[in-house]
Amino acid sequence: SLFRLKDLEVAKLGDSDVHVKMLAAPINPADINMIQGRTYPILSPLPAVGGNEGVGEVLEVGQRVATLKPGDWVILASTGLGTWRTQGVFPEEMLLKVPHDIPVLSAATLSVNPCTAYRMLTDFQSLAPGDSVIQNAANSGVGQAVIQIAKAFGVKTINVVRDRPDLPKLVERLMALGADYVITEEVLRKPEMKDLFKSVPKPRLALNCVGGKSTTEMLRHLQPKGTMVTYGGMAKQPVTVPVSAFIFQDVQLRGFWMTQWKKDHAQDQESLTSMMDALCQLIRRGQLTAPACTEVPLQDYQAALEASMKPFISSKQILLL
Repeated sequence: SLFRLKDLEVAKLGDSDVHVKMLAAPINPADINMIQGRTYPILSPLPAVGGNEGVGEVLEVGQRVATLKPGDWVILASTGLGTWRTQGVFPEEMLLKVPHDIPVLSAATLSVNPCTAYRMLTDFQSLAPGDSVIQNAANSGVGQAVIQIAKAFGVKTINVVRDRPDLPKLVERLMALGADYVITEEVLRKPEMKDLFKSVPKPRLALNCVGGKSTTEMLRHLQPKGTMVTYGGMAKQPVTVPVSAFIFQDVQLRGFWMTQWKKDHAQDQESLTSMMDALCQLIRRGQLTAPACTEVPLQDYQAALEASMKPFISSKQILLL
């Protein structure tokens, strides 16, 4: 294993630093990709602390810190800072205050998946109530957030999942989150899609984090001038597009990476805080819940890492710190 649990001294608190007691931090697929160093453009110099998101409570602040005080809840504004730890000292500008009237698991899982879902639903097509979106890997953390945020916007979701032994249970869970349709990859190629589109318009937006066949099939159902946004490649297969989709449908293929969005908007705090406010509003109203989570004490991190790499996993492992 690449991981060890170590006791370290907490760094000295500088004038612009904040001493944070971490409360909870999830294990996301990208955290593991980043550590394995495969297919991921950011590498931390080793030894490094794993984890890219999580929520903590401020214990103490340096004398120049203006925006935070002890007792505040914070999440990390950028990736690569290492959240799988009990305490840390971070520069003030790396932290974002979040309200503590939202559940701790919602705060811990706020900065990656819901933000990705929110940006993809708002930045690529101007969707109006009644429009529809199609997505694969609909049971992923992003997928669950897409279902709920789209529902709050009045946008219908067509959710594609892999066939599996407990399919009816998964369908039921996604419907309970607000999914309009849940179908398997096989159904994408079947005539029953025609019936589906009698009651819901064809999607203007497709969200892809799989690649390979399911992506090509999803693309066939896009409206003319629709957009497909790729944000992951779980099947490790390329995205193949029929020439006709370009010529006759004029589809657009785009990509999205939350880390890049944060870099691009580093000077524009307003865009970040307005998104966080919108998401916290949805959480407060009960319209956006944390994904299904399994809470694991830090000392059992090994079991949590193994569980997070199993196929068909539908529960996010959250380290309790």
